[in-house]
Amino acid sequence: MSFEACAALVEKADPERFRAIMAAPVGARRILFPLYAFNVEIIRAPWLTKEPMIAEMRLQWWRDALEEIKAGGRVRKHEVVDALAEVLDAAGAEALDATIAARRWDIYSDPFADQADFDGYIQATSGAPMITAARLLGNAAQTVVADFAYASGVANLLRALPVLLDRQRQPLPDASADGIASLAQRALLRLDAARAARRDLPQQASAPLLLGHAARPVLQNAAKDPDAALQARLELTPLRQSLRLAHVALRGWWV
Repeated sequence: MSFEACAALVEKADPERFRAIMAAPVGARRILFPLYAFNVEIIRAPWLTKEPMIAEMRLQWWRDALEEIKAGGRVRKHEVVDALAEVLDAAGAEALDATIAARRWDIYSDPFADQADFDGYIQATSGAPMITAARLLGNAAQTVVADFAYASGVANLLRALPVLLDRQRQPLPDASADGIASLAQRALLRLDAARAARRDLPQQASAPLLLGHAARPVLQNAAKDPDAALQARLELTPLRQSLRLAHVALRGWWV
């Protein structure tokens, strides 16, 4: 029942991501649900407590679980860990460990040191899970997925920007209107690079990219109207989001 528990966890915590995974082939779901149930646990760990030490301990628990999976022996009893151990290899465990390390930033209120520091955070938190999923589904080249995941990660962060600022976080190197527009344009360039090289990605490995189906319209809106990011106006309406997912699922993630 660990797989079903992972699907239920994603459905409850992140309905948008759940719908995107359900649009993927059944075989891909067997990998995506455990990976993104793990991601749910990691994302929320820093926010479940105001005590940094407790948050650090929660993240360390997951790092220890990944070490057990990487070692290939017995793993601790936990529904998500059980399901993850069935699909994840040593390289994947190491990649997801970088995700946990990056999520330590969410515990504290320190700003990113510079653009490179920010990019590293996006690569670890958005890139590592998506690249790992695509690799497990047969993708050998990481560049296309890395570019797409960067764009998707920036789009998701811009959507969450008002909440993060309200919680006293400094999630952008430059939170001015010009800085937001520049970041969105930079992410769109990465998205366009992924689209231009889409033939390098095997069809069976493209399913994880369904999770970024909203990235292009969100980034386009932020580039055109950066104040929309600060005023929580980047979210697509439920109808538009459903139509966008259906469009991407039918035509391909590059649209």
